[in-house]
Amino acid sequence: MDEAKFEAIYTQHFDGIYRFLAKLCDDPGLCEEMTQETFYQAYISLHRFTGRCEMFTWLAAIAKNTYFKYLRRNRITHLDLELAVLPDERSSPEYVLEKHLEAEQIRTAIRRLPPKYRDVVVLRIYAERSYAEIARLLGITENSAKVIFHRAKEILRKEIKL
Repeated sequence: MDEAKFEAIYTQHFDGIYRFLAKLCDDPGLCEEMTQETFYQAYISLHRFTGRCEMFTWLAAIAKNTYFKYLRRNRITHLDLELAVLPDERSSPEYVLEKHLEAEQIRTAIRRLPPKYRDVVVLRIYAERSYAEIARLLGITENSAKVIFHRAKEILRKEIKL
């Protein structure tokens, strides 16, 4: 593939991949670095892209693997899945604190999910991917992605007691 075509892929998908990684990591500099590494890995592996999934799905898989490689290399064993609490001028400090505590409880529960459940939850909620995309990305059926997501929600509900 020539550089112009890859540049078009980069331009089209950079923001989406960066946002995907930003949901996993709250360090903008690290997200930028991992996004660049994702596209580097994509560039050297492009000959393996078969077109059986969308380009974004393929890039998201590379981004996820890049992030997990970073976690292993730095011996970080958890995901900091940030749930933003954006208070407005009418929010009381008690409300903001309550929302932060709820978000922490949810992040902790997600971190405790088995990896296949956690992957589906991250891709469905944080990356806003369809079940079809999740299935292609994880090498499972679309129905399996739906079932895993439903089971993960049940596990989270029980743990969080919603």
